[in-house]
Amino acid sequence: MASPLDSEDPYPRFSAAEQDRRRREVLAAMEAAEVTQLVTYGANRFGSAVQWLTGWPVTREAVVLVGRDLPDLLFVQFHNHVPNARELAPRCEVRWGGVSTIDTVVEELESRGARGRIAVMGTLPATHHMALTSRFDLVDLNQAYTRMRLIKSPEEIDWVRAGAELTDRAVDGLRNGARPGVTEHQLADMVEHGYVPVGATTLIHYFGVTPMAAPERCVPAQYTSNRALQAGDVLLTEISGSFWDYPGQVLRTFAIATDPTPLYRRLHEVADAAFDAIVGRLRHGTHATEVVDAASIIEEEGFTTYDDLVHGFVGGYFPPVLGSRSRSLWPVPDLEFQAGMTVVVQPNVVTADHRAGVQTGELVLITQSGAERVHGTERGLHRIGD
Repeated sequence: MASPLDSEDPYPRFSAAEQDRRRREVLAAMEAAEVTQLVTYGANRFGSAVQWLTGWPVTREAVVLVGRDLPDLLFVQFHNHVPNARELAPRCEVRWGGVSTIDTVVEELESRGARGRIAVMGTLPATHHMALTSRFDLVDLNQAYTRMRLIKSPEEIDWVRAGAELTDRAVDGLRNGARPGVTEHQLADMVEHGYVPVGATTLIHYFGVTPMAAPERCVPAQYTSNRALQAGDVLLTEISGSFWDYPGQVLRTFAIATDPTPLYRRLHEVADAAFDAIVGRLRHGTHATEVVDAASIIEEEGFTTYDDLVHGFVGGYFPPVLGSRSRSLWPVPDLEFQAGMTVVVQPNVVTADHRAGVQTGELVLITQSGAERVHGTERGLHRIGD
């Protein structure tokens, strides 16, 4: 299949067959829960199930009503968002949510003859939850939705590869532009130039900057500052450019205008060894405990971790979410990796006092025989900015 980056349509779209597959999975979950109506909710640009079902990225507020024998109905807030929603979600009937979206939804459910139990997906505000529970018994389908998203379809994998390619462009732009005197705010601008020109958006770009000779930070910060890079700094990065809710993720460490110090070289050697050990173990059928065991070199070398070691990704922050032995997230889930899962392997190896650390890792695709790279950007700890 051609890359969605090459689409000539105004907006990239999944095929009708792919959209039908998703709706069938939702209807099957509804049938298992013995409900005939589903409320899928998102607000303030969050609520991945809305976009997965309809193609509409949530703006202010969006609700999808799914009924067994009825067309899907998408309510959006605000009124001026309706025309664009109709372009992006052509398989739905799209309406304005009215003065109160939840009141409109309740009225529509009652007009459809909904009684007793209905299902919900997404995180509801307290007011919305009370409005629904005053009339219906709610069945939570969020766990069912998570299970639907764990295994990516072939079309979804093509979109994951697009997100990975754009994330690689962002990392390469950072690698080429970071130098002494550039602020963290400017680093963010460099990163976004890698994917914004093709319509993609930022999921995250986290940076951590500290002097290698006297480190005071072991992980990236979630918000950029006006601190300028200096020769001798280490730059920790975690970057995800998102192609219509299908992001890549790359974690890299750079030494600024100076060779890495012995401590940082050793931290990164251990991180690379842990990454290789984990990726070498991952394949269809690998148990989560095997992944934690594979990273034991971190503790054997006297280091620890601060961030998660491995987590499911794309469409959400999915299981399994695993820590290393010294920063364990117990109990380790009784879960086997399956072909079609996409996971981030990210051994953030840090000193025991949490003053120095490195980031390395990236998103990989689980296959029957192993873990496949979807990113092409160069691995390793590199000196940049001269």
